Amino acid sequence: MPRVALVVDDSMLIRHTVCRFLEERGFSVESASNGQEALETLKRIRPDIIITDMQMPKMNGGEFITALKTHPVTANIPVVIVAGRQSGFDESEKRAQFAIFKDIDIETQLAKALETILNAPAVKGQASGK
Repeated sequence: MPRVALVVDDSMLIRHTVCRFLEERGFSVESASNGQEALETLKRIRPDIIITDMQMPKMNGGEFITALKTHPVTANIPVVIVAGRQSGFDESEKRAQFAIFKDIDIETQLAKALETILNAPAVKGQASGK
């Protein structure tokens, strides 16, 4: 069974880039454009990893992570935050397992995040045979 990822970002470009990257590595991917949508999606799926933007309308990344961490069912899902380098979120958000920056090579950073958090292969087409 493929690993499942939830990608939460109000930028369609970032969402598309991250989703495509994960799909190329064998993930089944769901996406949402803000934290509220993501919480709705979590009623249907149990992702192995959540990748979220911090600055979004309706419910931002911090509020979304708070909601995740307060529910026992979702509290232990690893979170990767995606932030602009100037935002300071990578320093202030301690509940995420990894922070990556929008303004530098997202794919290289994502590969490192996956390897670190899920021990997933960083190379395309090497989905684990679990």
